[in-house]
Amino acid sequence: MPWHPTTPDEHAASVRAVKVHVVSDVHGNVDALASAGEGADALVVLGDLIDFVDYHDYSAGILGAVFGPETVRRFAELRAGAAPGEAGAFIRRMWAGLDDAAAVVFEAAREQYRRLFAALPAPTYAVAGNVDLPQLWPEFAHDGVHVLDGQAADLGGVRFGFVGGGVLPDGAIPRRSVPWAPYLRDAHEYAAAVGGLPEIDVLCSHIPPAVPELVYDVAARNPEVGSGALLDAIRSRQPWAALFGHVHQPLAARVRLGRTECVNVGHFQRTGAPYVLRW
Repeated sequence: MPWHPTTPDEHAASVRAVKVHVVSDVHGNVDALASAGEGADALVVLGDLIDFVDYHDYSAGILGAVFGPETVRRFAELRAGAAPGEAGAFIRRMWAGLDDAAAVVFEAAREQYRRLFAALPAPTYAVAGNVDLPQLWPEFAHDGVHVLDGQAADLGGVRFGFVGGGVLPDGAIPRRSVPWAPYLRDAHEYAAAVGGLPEIDVLCSHIPPAVPELVYDVAARNPEVGSGALLDAIRSRQPWAALFGHVHQPLAARVRLGRTECVNVGHFQRTGAPYVLRW
């Protein structure tokens, strides 16, 4: 649904309407991404460009490319129903079978990013998701593609603030010695990034604020980790909108908190349709 942040008088006084398309959770859908910005003044990408493990097509994604569909199928089965730790032990055995697992993963990610970034129009404003490897993005961000994290940008007179990655669950310790590690920040680091944003009209993140209806995935039957810092910022700053993705099948796609419309912009890999903002 389009969003109209200005009053009718303000809209009438503007030189022309502005239209921005927003996507999240692209997960390798290059074909849809190539047309996501058509007819818009700008494209906003809220992370998870990479398709690491594709539960809809076991031959796709980085794991599918490296290990093949039958191995990925077994991994998916273990994640869905095995005793705790069994899926983790299985994937560790998978990695152990490679001479240099980290190099293999990074090259597979680079191959995806080559195609994904080539599909991005100018201007694009992008922030990394938890599945992304943001350290690789500078290799592929061409002119007109603005990579932002803890920063803000002006789009048609509206100030958008961006915070990337996800938040580590309470008590979790990030593993640095694995071939692929998600982009997860501890709660204090994430809160500092949110708190460091300047005055903004639209708060853009990959993960949702910590609102039960927004973090619960009805297909996985499990809540994802949301951010208390995002929720605090929404309550205190009251931006016009808070936009995010991450939860593929949310219990609620939108919740209003005060004057802020909190919107999950959708699982773009599956829908191929951007969320549309107009003002």
